[in-house]
Amino acid sequence: MIDRATRDKLIVALDLPTYDEARALVDRLGDTVSFYKIGLELLFADGLALAQELKREGKRVFLDLKFLDIGNTVEHAVAAAAKLGVDFITVHGHDTKTMTAAVRGRGASDLKLLAVTVLTNLDQSDLDEQGIAATPGGLVVGRARMAENAGFDGVIASGQEAAAVRAETGPKFLIVTPGIRLPGAETGDQSRITTPEEALRFGANHLVVGRPINAARDPKAAADTFLAHIAGA
Repeated sequence: MIDRATRDKLIVALDLPTYDEARALVDRLGDTVSFYKIGLELLFADGLALAQELKREGKRVFLDLKFLDIGNTVEHAVAAAAKLGVDFITVHGHDTKTMTAAVRGRGASDLKLLAVTVLTNLDQSDLDEQGIAATPGGLVVGRARMAENAGFDGVIASGQEAAAVRAETGPKFLIVTPGIRLPGAETGDQSRITTPEEALRFGANHLVVGRPINAARDPKAAADTFLAHIAGA
């Protein structure tokens, strides 16, 4: 029997184009999954309505909106999101001004703020193209340190950087890791991937899994497989 704490380590990304498809997936997964991520694609297809439904049903919800704007805008956007009662929300961890504005917006709510460090589909050549001299790992750790100092609760970081982030931050600092694949699985458009066991061993708290579950022939069986790997890590 897998307990709720273990189930909460798996976040299923509802990266689907319509409310109906996302709702059908949630219903099919049932009690197997307790935590869902809603991103920009679903946001514009009644994603916020689904987020509130999921909260009423006892699920945890992560709004992956990746805010990045002037401080005043970010502060008020986070304040509005906090009123929805969701659990996690993302803000790009590019600078302290943006992140401290998000902390102000969060106020006294229970909303957890996560800083996006370096997207897991980016590699060194992408950073070079942007004129960033740091390596992906160095940039992730630097932004994680900046996020913790700004008052954030955690970061989004690949499993490949999780150990370095854990070494540089406090034990309660959350590491939420996308780019998770089972051993031998196709990587898709991800560049910096890890298995569930690797990510958890390196210090991740939550693993975000999208296509390997939501595009599976049997999503519930796929979710059960990921949970078995998590429980055995």
